[in-house]
Amino acid sequence: MLLGCIADDFTGATDLANNLVRSGMRTLQTIGVPAAPLSGDVDAVVVALKSRTIAAADAVAQSLAALDWLRRAGCRQFYFKYCSTFDSTPQGNIGPVAEALMQALGAKLAIACPAFPTNARTIYMGNLFVGELPLSESGMRDHPLTPMTDANLVRVLQAQSRAKVGLVAWPVVAAGAAAIRARFAALAAAGARLAVVDAINDADLHAVATACADHLLITAGSGVAIGLPENFRRAGLLPLRADAAELPGVPGLAAVISGSCSQATNAQVAHWLESGRPAIRIDPLANARAEDLATEALRQATPLLASGPVLFYATAVPDVVKAVQSKLGVAEAGALVEGALAAIAQGLIARGVTRLVVAGGETSGAVVQALGIAALKIGPQIDPGVPWTATQGERPILLALKSGNFGSRDFFAKSLAQLDA
Repeated sequence: MLLGCIADDFTGATDLANNLVRSGMRTLQTIGVPAAPLSGDVDAVVVALKSRTIAAADAVAQSLAALDWLRRAGCRQFYFKYCSTFDSTPQGNIGPVAEALMQALGAKLAIACPAFPTNARTIYMGNLFVGELPLSESGMRDHPLTPMTDANLVRVLQAQSRAKVGLVAWPVVAAGAAAIRARFAALAAAGARLAVVDAINDADLHAVATACADHLLITAGSGVAIGLPENFRRAGLLPLRADAAELPGVPGLAAVISGSCSQATNAQVAHWLESGRPAIRIDPLANARAEDLATEALRQATPLLASGPVLFYATAVPDVVKAVQSKLGVAEAGALVEGALAAIAQGLIARGVTRLVVAGGETSGAVVQALGIAALKIGPQIDPGVPWTATQGERPILLALKSGNFGSRDFFAKSLAQLDA
């Protein structure tokens, strides 16, 4: 294996793996740290953790365990992947995990670059933009777990890091890889160990990736990954591949599970409802037991599934989310919804569903863990950052794990139609 990756949530892992596959790297995503060596030929492995919103110390411990496994597997370079909106708090977890990985690898400097211009995430003078809006003015300001109220990534990362944080500003990035490497050297000489790197287009990402060819550790969103395969090709380590995204054909029933409350996912749920397709709302105030919420939803859905895909959604607008959290508590509301949606996923698979779209990072993590999935083969892209994947084994399940903020308004219907195209 050439590249070993650690992702802090499951949809982020598929987002990263998608970019690697599109650039010709055969990529496998594991759910948690594997218990044994992997079988089959792969160029990159993405270890998907559910560590974005847990205690920083636990996130560090899980990430170091993943790093240890990837090092033993022989990876030559390592990648810590977080969200393109830098989802975190002043306590972590991006800074603490990055510093722990740097220490374990003996890395002197590591970049921090969540930019993903294809999905309208850009960084200019250290400030992260979502489309035309600074991060702090985007829908991320209302995120129920990691509200982002500061667009300046140097400040955000410095607040959760012990090491000095510097900036590689866009004029340097635009000058190319040699200029970027020179700025890295200057920052290191000035005592910085983490460097926020600007990027406003894919050409910037390729230049940053080229400049990081000899870095042991890269910390970033999925965007920088588009340039890494070419580094390995230039070194004679990776051939051109045309079959990296192939998946098996899997017949069966289909369903959609949506737990994200992002603006994008709210629009996707609205599109599904407006089209008249069947949908079942999961109301966390209706029952305090996740199992009972799931049982009732599955009871309603069972006669509908044979006629076409059904949407199960807990997605809601910010005011509704805040009202639920005020009654149940933030952690309690989240756990109830995740538990219900995970139990629904189990019930759907038992009823013959083999094609499942899941919206939301925390929701995807809960679903994948509930289904006992150990690894996913990464397949073709649906929308930027979201591929179809297939479970391993004799009876594969096709899964699309969508970050809450990603995907077009018609994503749910489009993703399922792609399988029948």
